[in-house]
Amino acid sequence: MAKTAPEDYRDPAQFFSRTCWTRALRDHAGMVLRRLAGRTDNTAPVLTLITQFGGGKTHTLTALYHLTTGGARAAEYPGAADFLREAGLSSVPEARVGVFVGNAWDPQEGRETPWIDLARQLAGEQGVEALGMSARTTPPGTEAIGRLFRAANAPVLLLFDEVLNFLNRHRGMADPFHAFIQNLTVAMTGTTHGAAVISLPRSQVEMTDWDLQWQERITKVVRRVAKDLIVNDEAEISEVVRRRLFEDLGSERIRKNVAKAFAGWCFERRAQLPPEWTAVDTAATEAKAREFLERRFETCYPFHPATLSVFQRKWQALPQYQQTRGTLAMLAQWIAQAYREGYTRARREPLITLGSAPLSDPGFRSVVLGQLGESRLVAAIDTDIAGEQSHARALDADTKGPLRDIHRRVGTAILFESSGGQTDKLAHLPELRFALGEPEVDTTSVDSAAYALESRAYYIRRVGSDGFKVYHKATIRKAVNDRRASLDEETEVKPAIRKVVQEEFRRGATIPIVPFPSDGAEIPDTPRLALVIGDPDAEWTGSGSLRSRIAEWMRRRGTSPRLYPAALVWCLKKPGRDLREKVEWWLAWQRVAQDVAAGTLGADYDRADRAELQSKVKDAEEAARDEVWGGYRYAVIADNHEADGLKAIDLGAGHSSSSETLCGRVIAALKSYALLNESVGAGYLDRNWPPALRESGAWPLAGLRQSFLDGSLTRLLDPDATLRGKIVEFVGKGDFGLASGRKPDGNYERVWFQEPVTSDEVAFEPDVFLLTKAKAQGLKVVGSPTPCPAPQPSSPVPTGPAPEPEPGPQPLPGLQTRTIRLVGDIRPELWNRLGTKIVPKLRSMGEDLRIGVNFSVTVPAETVPALERELRQILQELELGATVRLE
Repeated sequence: MAKTAPEDYRDPAQFFSRTCWTRALRDHAGMVLRRLAGRTDNTAPVLTLITQFGGGKTHTLTALYHLTTGGARAAEYPGAADFLREAGLSSVPEARVGVFVGNAWDPQEGRETPWIDLARQLAGEQGVEALGMSARTTPPGTEAIGRLFRAANAPVLLLFDEVLNFLNRHRGMADPFHAFIQNLTVAMTGTTHGAAVISLPRSQVEMTDWDLQWQERITKVVRRVAKDLIVNDEAEISEVVRRRLFEDLGSERIRKNVAKAFAGWCFERRAQLPPEWTAVDTAATEAKAREFLERRFETCYPFHPATLSVFQRKWQALPQYQQTRGTLAMLAQWIAQAYREGYTRARREPLITLGSAPLSDPGFRSVVLGQLGESRLVAAIDTDIAGEQSHARALDADTKGPLRDIHRRVGTAILFESSGGQTDKLAHLPELRFALGEPEVDTTSVDSAAYALESRAYYIRRVGSDGFKVYHKATIRKAVNDRRASLDEETEVKPAIRKVVQEEFRRGATIPIVPFPSDGAEIPDTPRLALVIGDPDAEWTGSGSLRSRIAEWMRRRGTSPRLYPAALVWCLKKPGRDLREKVEWWLAWQRVAQDVAAGTLGADYDRADRAELQSKVKDAEEAARDEVWGGYRYAVIADNHEADGLKAIDLGAGHSSSSETLCGRVIAALKSYALLNESVGAGYLDRNWPPALRESGAWPLAGLRQSFLDGSLTRLLDPDATLRGKIVEFVGKGDFGLASGRKPDGNYERVWFQEPVTSDEVAFEPDVFLLTKAKAQGLKVVGSPTPCPAPQPSSPVPTGPAPEPEPGPQPLPGLQTRTIRLVGDIRPELWNRLGTKIVPKLRSMGEDLRIGVNFSVTVPAETVPALERELRQILQELELGATVRLE
């Protein structure tokens, strides 16, 4: 009326071209126009428009104003003809219209009060006179209002908007205005050609006690004769938005193709999506259901149906939410931002989905937070969803193609679907799948992104089995992250990593474990297989200094050559910080749990967070232990066929919940590559008999043993015990022979073949040999005793008395013992033979065998510290550290 509104609202034809004739608008306008035409069926003299702020009240009032003031032209407005036909009217009844807009009205000369202003609009000066002289100070009564209606000489339509705003600004006129409204409603019931439409907000957000009081008083007066109307129709919101925001939707072919593709994707996955979108009615065929879904996508184009429906499904309960105005304000900025980014982003969406909301834009974010009514959500959006350093952006760093920014899109959808945490609404996985899924994005990708984001987020909480919600208050994970940041590297993190690694490797270990050696001298040099664990800081890349260092330690133990390199199996960590991070999280969860238990933390956190604290600690521990299995995935062994003598084996991924142990896992991997065996067979030894010894048929046991220890032959868990036991078995069964004490003529002092032999006789010395079967058989034949000749007759023995027998030794009065000592110097190369020849003999013949040692050697002075360190290490391994001293 003041000609200050935008052209879209001032020009009736342009206004209705952008207006969607929703069911609500048709019903409301139809009731008013029928009343103005004198019909009283299905109508009322006073109608109240009740909705939230921005719910479409002003648009409805504007439509009524243009229709009733347009005269004959009104039937030609876009959509008006169909509306009149549905309302049962042949034309729009002409009426005199009075408009009161409370937020714009102020007293002026000639319109000192609202009722004088309305009277002048309806009947000019004649209308003001009809109210009487007292109208300047006193609200008119029902008779005066009746005279005003008659002075108008036409049907009367009164439109009231922003009534509470007027009362709040002009509190001195509140009581008179209340009386005027009361009298107006009574007077309006006395006419059949008049109607009053009053808009009343349903929301009570930011209302003062004064506002609430007058809201209640006006409502009571009006509703005695009024009929409530709910302005907006949620089912038609898409058409409203499209008409308001788009002049041209583009190609109809593209629209149909996009709708068909998305509908087909949804229908194929209908079991994983919300049933209200894809359910097949029992009375409808599957084809009909698919066709209906396609129409829903076409109707909402270029928006995804979830984008428009979320405001009706989830946001209606928000007291701040302006249903039509607020939605339009958000979507207008949304579209503008999408248009700008369409030329710069690598990913362009065929539909505007919830995930594309530009929360990083300050203007758009401000509008969203205003509608949600919670400005404190800024921290949640910046930290978890759309900030430059947000968790979603970090997770999206490696995403590309259809999955580009999938975590940010999921976080945005969670914010909208959970109403920003302001209600009890949740963002359920089926809803997220429907809102973000498309022909090139599967539902599992959406699920994975949701779980990954929630696992890192500070303000997104998982609720139940498939629900997610954004809160303005940080979850307990924020405290955990703060604790993690305060961990000390040297005193907390590194010791904890080493401890968990050692525990996992020692659990159920069947071979000796050597954890984190810093020097080759710390690694024992024994024939029995041992597992060496690399330091967590040392990462195996297949080359570099670590490989060179291990190769050196496999060749030497300190300053001495290593005798048994094949007995060592290294297990090394792959590159990366995964293990460190998992252990840090475990320590942080432990510390938070301790703080909560002590009462120094937890009061500000959700009860569900506190209840799950112990399970989170356990989950973090399991994750850390799992990472030991996943991180230590390389085994390195000695291999003479490699240039540097090392062979690496990738153990693959592992899991601590499996039935095997880490030690067993390494052993199983070596066995699978035929690099380790529990035992050996006679055939294996025969096939690998050294060619140089094939003709002699004798293999020194010292050389045989060394072949198993230096990597020439397969590895054995315990080579000495295994070989000793198998040789005893082979000799007894006649697969091989055993000989000792070689003579100059090629024979041996002793040969065993197909006969029992004690394990003490199996000495791994150069003078003890394993014989081939043929060699042993030949030696046995050669060494057989010569038959004795038959006895010959002898000369006659002279007869006579037999000689007296000589007296024999007299029996001792009791058992007597003597102590035998062996004293002297021996050559070092005979030392092993003392253990296999002398010691068993002394042990079998006597008691209380005692052996002492007295070694002396002259070495360069600079090598003494290293040699002493190695000797002490050897004594410790032999468990002689307490009985043999180093002088």
